[in-house]
Amino acid sequence: MSSVSQEQLLEAGCHFGHLTRKWNPKMAPYIFMEQDGIHIIDLNKTSLKLDEAASAVRNMVKAGRKILFVATKKQAKEIIKEAAAQTNMPFATERWLGGMLTNFATVRKSIKKMQTIDKMAVDGTYANINKKEKLMLEREKAKLSKVLGGIADMSRLPSALFIVDVKREHLAVSEAIKLNIPTIAMVDTNSDPTNIDFAIPSNDDSSKSIKLIVDVIVRAIEEGQLDRKKEKDSAEIEKSKSEKEASAEA
Repeated sequence: MSSVSQEQLLEAGCHFGHLTRKWNPKMAPYIFMEQDGIHIIDLNKTSLKLDEAASAVRNMVKAGRKILFVATKKQAKEIIKEAAAQTNMPFATERWLGGMLTNFATVRKSIKKMQTIDKMAVDGTYANINKKEKLMLEREKAKLSKVLGGIADMSRLPSALFIVDVKREHLAVSEAIKLNIPTIAMVDTNSDPTNIDFAIPSNDDSSKSIKLIVDVIVRAIEEGQLDRKKEKDSAEIEKSKSEKEASAEA
């Protein structure tokens, strides 16, 4: 499996939780000890849960499903954007737009508007409108692109969400729950892991820790994509073999 060693998790600081006074008691099963007023996460549990999450992700992607990456905190944004670009998955890194999932039809309308403005810039429409109108359209496009750029190619609801910091992204979590969309997430000691389908107990504040966990998820996605390609190729070979046999018989 595409997991990482305890040493790597330790080195990346995945074990550092929050101050003990900021803890969520529901994280108790994942806490190893308390040290200098900080909770230390049990890395055996992190490793186990990371394996489970990676396996689920691989199977989802193998079935041709899309996973939406969600992280709006500064130390996670770029990591998430890179991961999404590398795997051709949608992402939300600016702010969670209320109703991004539960009111998806309206969000799609805004995406279409953004794409229409794009088209106008290349099809010659811009040449026929005045400077002020052009400026207003450009501003609108920039605004829409900032929030919706990462989901511009998402034509239907994602099959799962991968989230960094469920406390911060509580709106995304609640929309996913409403729609029965599975959630995979990095969950720190100040958060509630019970409503997350695949909770990975880990430090969600350190960019090193985020990068390590995200890299495992990226590898799982790439493996799933490869599995899917192999299955498709094999089906194509079988189909062409059958067609050849049928034409030979005829």
